[in-house]
Amino acid sequence: MRFVDEVSIQVEAGAGGNGCSSFRREKFIPFGGPDGGDGGAGGDIVVVADANTNTLVDYRYTRSFRAERGQNGSGANCTGRGAAVVVLRVPLGTTVIDEESGEVLGDLLTAGERLCVAHGGRGGLGNTHFKSSTQRAPTRALPGLPGEARRLRLELKVVADVGLVGLPNAGKSTLLRAVSAARPKVADYPFTTLVPNLGVVDVDRHRSFVMADVPGLIAGAADGAGLGIRFLKHLARTRILLHLVDLCPVDGSDPAEAVRIIEDELASYSSALMQLPRWLVLNKIDALAPEDLQARRDAVLAAVQSTGPVHLISGLAHQGTEALCQDLLLAIEAQRQLLLSDAEAARADDELRQRIQEEGRARIAALAAARKAARQQAVEDVDDDEDDGDVESVYVR
Repeated sequence: MRFVDEVSIQVEAGAGGNGCSSFRREKFIPFGGPDGGDGGAGGDIVVVADANTNTLVDYRYTRSFRAERGQNGSGANCTGRGAAVVVLRVPLGTTVIDEESGEVLGDLLTAGERLCVAHGGRGGLGNTHFKSSTQRAPTRALPGLPGEARRLRLELKVVADVGLVGLPNAGKSTLLRAVSAARPKVADYPFTTLVPNLGVVDVDRHRSFVMADVPGLIAGAADGAGLGIRFLKHLARTRILLHLVDLCPVDGSDPAEAVRIIEDELASYSSALMQLPRWLVLNKIDALAPEDLQARRDAVLAAVQSTGPVHLISGLAHQGTEALCQDLLLAIEAQRQLLLSDAEAARADDELRQRIQEEGRARIAALAAARKAARQQAVEDVDDDEDDGDVESVYVR
């Protein structure tokens, strides 16, 4: 299934039915009076989080959704039938945004969570509502109100506890395969991972966490190089970032320089993202001799001046992966407990994640605007070249 993590859709709720102007006419009841019923309510548009959905591909091609209008009222004080609710199912972790105002309407994080994004119009009142002691035979009835219409942007951010970042071929997918049942593609060429992959890491009985592998970054990714930074938004909900570094790259590059490249790209995307806990994981230790491993580790740590936890692993040989997962689980559980017991810490965490999302959206929007301007400039340059190259034509009979 194709992975789609951002779409724009148009939703329009149904209009309410019209009220009815009617009078009771029955034998032996000469003064029946008004009995026009109300119109039915228009259908709502509701977005529901579905645990069995993992992509927004359903909204890639069908982008307009409209609910039915309510039925009109009728005589004998009969109210028109209300229209059915239109349900749009989205994956967990979907953010719903009003494109015109930029307002975040809601985040759907738990299965079954519902968000009404467009309310149906109310039905019009029938003429029975307008009778009085001075108005015995009102003919007035109100039309139904129109339903709400919105242009929405749906953004999917995977719900994971741990996010893997690093250069292409740093071993992120291999680590995910080693510690979970996920089977992302692994190959010996860059950008094997094209979309985020999720895996559930079972550390102990009834104790687990979710790990996300996002496509690799290269120098200049924040300016659109490689696959760019559009997938970094999936790290906004993670608790811990695992920065994987190849200790023995085949091209002979410096592992410390690889650390600095990723840090620069993360900071270019969002300065708030750099405030999340980051663990340095030195991978592929099985490719080094024991006497060279310690020297290479010390050289990298001295160059990058890392202050967070450091782990030495080999995802391919499963060396050090169990201890890494144990430490991650303890850190995640401690962080969860802190957020539950400390309201101030929970508020600060919410503000930090909000900043990450806002800065990320602004950065991606700036890149899109720059690309659009570059394309426009290229078209104008071509037009100028064609104008300069005009040739005078002489027709001879």
